Amino acid sequence: MSDAGPPRPRVHLNCAVSLDGRLAYAGGARARLSGPEDLRRVQGLRATSDAILVGVGTVLADDPSLRVHWELLGTPPGPEPLRVVLDSVGRTPGDARVLGPGAATLIATATACRREFPSHVLRYAGGEGRVDVPGLLGFLVGRGVRSVLVEGGSQVLASFLRGGWFDALTVYVAPVVIGGATAPTMVGGPESLGAENVVRLARQELRPLDDGVLLSFGADRA
Repeated sequence: MSDAGPPRPRVHLNCAVSLDGRLAYAGGARARLSGPEDLRRVQGLRATSDAILVGVGTVLADDPSLRVHWELLGTPPGPEPLRVVLDSVGRTPGDARVLGPGAATLIATATACRREFPSHVLRYAGGEGRVDVPGLLGFLVGRGVRSVLVEGGSQVLASFLRGGWFDALTVYVAPVVIGGATAPTMVGGPESLGAENVVRLARQELRPLDDGVLLSFGADRA
């Protein structure tokens, strides 16, 4: 848990990108960039996290279950992390796999959202127009969540990075170039107009993984 500001869980940001920093193909079409070793690494992160968080854009584009694929780890199934979706206006489809059985799900919306979700789905409402992320993190701490794995997408990663609401960032860089104008980049959100707007990181590790490279960073608190 961070020592700065209100209590919040430890937050680990993770993603896979192309060499030119793209998360997906043109128009957001899903790109499978991770190799077998990186897939196992990510499942290990999921298995050791109390919650997995994505944005509703990821739910709409990929329809992930956000479950741990225990078969990739070669271990018996254990407790499933809480699945958390940032969904300001309530766009999560009623048949989305993230709402399915086998693990608890929490939908985080802005205060004005009136969307009704199934009774088994937990709800957090806070923020004007967009989800109040610090408020959500405090809410999760109150529910006993001590670690959160954030898996994207681009706007969510931007929010956590620019808000300083993270402790670790790991990026798998695949040996491919996607290019183009509509393939989403790793970090969306506001433009950096100069050096004062960038998010500074502290490098921790660089190592080969599959056919690519895994980069590990911590938050630069200096």
